[in-house]
Amino acid sequence: MELNIKDYNIYVEIIYKNNKNIYFRFNENGVLIVTCHKKVSKEEIKSLIFKNEDAIIKMYQKAVERKKYNESYHLLGKTYNVEFNESIDNVYINGDFIYAKNEDDLNKFTEEEINRVFNEEVSICKNCFNNLPEFTLKFRQMKTRWGVCNRRDNIITLNKELIKKEVWLLDYVIIHEMAHFYEGNHSKKFWNIVSLACPNYKEARKELRK
Repeated sequence: MELNIKDYNIYVEIIYKNNKNIYFRFNENGVLIVTCHKKVSKEEIKSLIFKNEDAIIKMYQKAVERKKYNESYHLLGKTYNVEFNESIDNVYINGDFIYAKNEDDLNKFTEEEINRVFNEEVSICKNCFNNLPEFTLKFRQMKTRWGVCNRRDNIITLNKELIKKEVWLLDYVIIHEMAHFYEGNHSKKFWNIVSLACPNYKEARKELRK
């Protein structure tokens, strides 16, 4: 059956067992699974659901969060399973899992990692060049580019999605954009500049096209 609970359309599946108590849980598809004794009527179940609608909706929202991250979380070339738990104060990684209180905390952690890692790698890559002009570093989501160099305003913009890639791929993109301060187009001279700082640039380009 389907119920409208606080403007949420919730599908309910009832599983009858011999247990004395009534249990509620959401499966991976957002369906509310009710496990109860076969003597409990549908009307009794509906009444109990609406009596506990606030708790039911919280359970539903958590199930939606879990489904969003059900596949994986990617960070610096590694893949993690996500576990949300309200008792977690700080996001942390343990083995193949990344643990967070909720989606907001995980997103905040990702932004912090972008800021930390990108700035660290830019500082390292600067050492590959002489007379590199001062520039502003920015990050944003981009659909078609890994990075952009604005020579007029001295701005390098990096795609936030690079936080999912291995560090050597991030370094290639940084070096690529820095090289544009010396050569605006993708000429032979440009690629010579890139190759001096990143000898494996061809492998990096191939990997980023996947």
